[in-house]
Amino acid sequence: MVAYIAVLVLALGAIQLGASLSFYQAIDRQTAREDHARRIAELLVVSDRLHAIAPDRTSGAMTTRFLSASVTPAPAIPSGPASSESAAIAHTITAWEPSLGGRSLRVARQAGSGGSDDLVGSIRLADGNWLNFRSIGIGSMWPVAWRAIVMTLLMTASLLALGLVSLHFLNRPLRRLTRAADQIGHGREVAIPEFGPRDLRDLAHAMNHMQARIARLIKDQATSFEAISHDLRTPLARQKMAADLIDDEDVKLLMHANVDEMEALLASLQQFLRAQHMPADPGSIDLTEFIRDVIAPLAHHIDLRPDDSGAITTYPEPLAIALFALIENAMLYGERVTIHIERDEAQRPVIVIEDDGPGIPPEHYEAILDPFFRLDEARSRDTSGFGLGIPTAHRLMTRFDGGLAFGASSLGGLAVRLTIPTPPKP
Repeated sequence: MVAYIAVLVLALGAIQLGASLSFYQAIDRQTAREDHARRIAELLVVSDRLHAIAPDRTSGAMTTRFLSASVTPAPAIPSGPASSESAAIAHTITAWEPSLGGRSLRVARQAGSGGSDDLVGSIRLADGNWLNFRSIGIGSMWPVAWRAIVMTLLMTASLLALGLVSLHFLNRPLRRLTRAADQIGHGREVAIPEFGPRDLRDLAHAMNHMQARIARLIKDQATSFEAISHDLRTPLARQKMAADLIDDEDVKLLMHANVDEMEALLASLQQFLRAQHMPADPGSIDLTEFIRDVIAPLAHHIDLRPDDSGAITTYPEPLAIALFALIENAMLYGERVTIHIERDEAQRPVIVIEDDGPGIPPEHYEAILDPFFRLDEARSRDTSGFGLGIPTAHRLMTRFDGGLAFGASSLGGLAVRLTIPTPPKP
C-alpha cells in the first residue's frame, strides 16, 4: 500500500509540474515582455538625447550586459508587417514612453546565441540614422522551468512525507487487526480494541463477536463430549464386570483389551478437545527439573541430557501435556528415546525429542498434525495410539505461541523440536 501511495503522489507531482510550467510560462512571458519593453523604452529615450549631444558615444554608452545598441544609416529590421507579439511589444514600449509614439519603431523576435530568443528592433533618430538594439533572453524558459521543478519537488516531497505519516497512523488499527487475526487463527483469544475509522470499528466488533461464538462452540463441543464420555464409561464398566464372569480366558482377555482401548480413546479425545480451549497461567520453572518430573513414570526408557537453562517463564500445564504426548508417541514407535535442550535464533530454549523408530517421511510432516492420522492406516495396527498425541501437542503449542517442527533423528527415527511458549511481556 505504501508503494501505491508513493506512485500516486509522484503522479500528482508530475501533473503539478506540468501545470506549474504552463502557468509560470504564461506569467513570465507577460512579465518578460513588460520588462524588456521598459528597458528598451528607457534606452530609446536616453539614446535619443545622448545622440543629439555626442553621436559617437551613443553605441558604447548604451550597451550593457543584457542590452546592446548600435547606430547605423539603415535599420537592422526590414520593413514589413509585424507579428501580433511584435506589435504588442511596440505598443508596450510607447505606453512606457509616450514621447516615442510618433517615431518609426520596428520590433521583431530573433534567435539568440544562448539558445533563447532575443528582442531586436530599430528606431529612427532625429538626424535620420537608425538606433538598432538587441535585448537578450526574452524567450528563455529555463529559469521558469527550474523554479517550477524545484517548487514541485518540494511540494511532492512534503506531500509524500505527510501521506506516509498519515498512512502510518491510519493503518495502526488495521495492523492490530491483522496481528489479532493471526493469533485467532492459532487458537488464541484476543480482545481487539474497537476504535479508529467506522469500518475498522465494525470489523473489530465483528471479529470479537466471532471469537466469542467460536469459543462458545468449542466449549459446548468439549462439554458435550465430556458428558458423552462420562455416560459411556458406565456401560464400559459393565462390560468389564461382564467379562469377569466369562469362563473362557481368551474371550475374557479380548473383552478387557477392547474396553481398555475404548477408555484410552475417550481419554485421548477428551485431552485433544480440551487443548483447544484450556486456560493457562504463566509460571516460572526450572526446565531440566520440569522435564524430569514429566517423564518420571517413563524415566527408565528415556535418555535425558541435562541443561543449565535455569529458570524460564512459560505455561507449565500446556507444556507438560504437550511434552508427555510427544514422548509417549516416541515410545510407541521406538525403543530408545533421547531428550536434550537447544537454543533457537532468538535464544529461546527448544526441547528436542528423538527416537530410533521407523521415522516419518518429510512429505507427511504436515499430515501428522491432523487428528487420527496414522502412517500404518493401511497396514495391520501393530502399535497402540489413535493419532491424537502430536495434534494435541501442536494445538497446545500454537495456542500459547509455541511450536513444533519435525526432522530426521540422529538415531534413525523422528526428531521433534518443541519451541517452548513464552508469555508476552506486559
